[in-house]
Amino acid sequence: MATITDAKIIVTSPGRNFVTLKITTSDGVTGLGDATLNGRELAVASYLRDHVAPLLIGRDPARIEDTWQYLYKGAYWRRGPVTMTAIAAVDTALWDVKGKVAGLPVYDLLGGKAREGAMVYGHASGGDVAELLDDVARFRELGYQAVRAQAAVPGAPGSYGVRHGQFYEPANATLPEEQTWSTEAYLDFAPACLGAVRERFGFDFHLLHDVHHRLTPTEAGRLGRRLRHPGVHGTLAAHARGLPAVVRAARGGAVPVRRARPGRGAGRGGRRALPVRAEVPAGQPPGRRLGARLVSRAARSPTSEVPSAS
Repeated sequence: MATITDAKIIVTSPGRNFVTLKITTSDGVTGLGDATLNGRELAVASYLRDHVAPLLIGRDPARIEDTWQYLYKGAYWRRGPVTMTAIAAVDTALWDVKGKVAGLPVYDLLGGKAREGAMVYGHASGGDVAELLDDVARFRELGYQAVRAQAAVPGAPGSYGVRHGQFYEPANATLPEEQTWSTEAYLDFAPACLGAVRERFGFDFHLLHDVHHRLTPTEAGRLGRRLRHPGVHGTLAAHARGLPAVVRAARGGAVPVRRARPGRGAGRGGRRALPVRAEVPAGQPPGRRLGARLVSRAARSPTSEVPSAS
């Protein structure tokens, strides 16, 4: 029986700190797992090095589920982004090992391909609406069928999601920035901004937008009502912890609620869950927990009726 003989934590790109876990077995097979947590990368590296790697030595690399449960349930403190990112790296690395031992890609071990490709989105942004529209045009010309639109809120130059330079980087190389935020200014600006995108480019592509936990469920409902305008359809992500918060936002909004793919720390005991297509009408309490992210989506046709919460 093969055993794990080494678990090495590799940190590259000083300042940005991409973290990779490399597991080696007694048979000489290696597996890699990503452990990069934007903005808290070194915390995960330390967690792996000091608390997880010593536990892996001598274990059977084939017992992936057993190892996952051990790392998750064996610790006094559970969940949280640092813990779950570290466990995810171990999980990925062990599946990498299993695929190499079997001589098959991991997706074949999990049932085979389900599609020939996957849609991705382009991150368009700008310091104002005009710059954003130019950037959206660039992604549409490149053939993107989904575009995320982010623009700086007037009076808040450090607005979330605005790209600086050629690529968007969600994490800072040094200390996190302290940004100015006004919910009222954002709620006034976002519908007009997204409406301008639809007015210029139409409805034959997916329009996404992210406010990244800066709204409470009640505020997300307020934004949902303001997005009733037929020119504004897309995706809204808001911060909602627990079922009552999800129901509160659904009742306050104007669009259906569906379960999004949760981030690290959600799903089975904290693992990532697959997206669920089932929709729950706004204002109707769902029959099951919806997770930590609330996504509201309006109809894609300019002539479609948007369900009311009333």
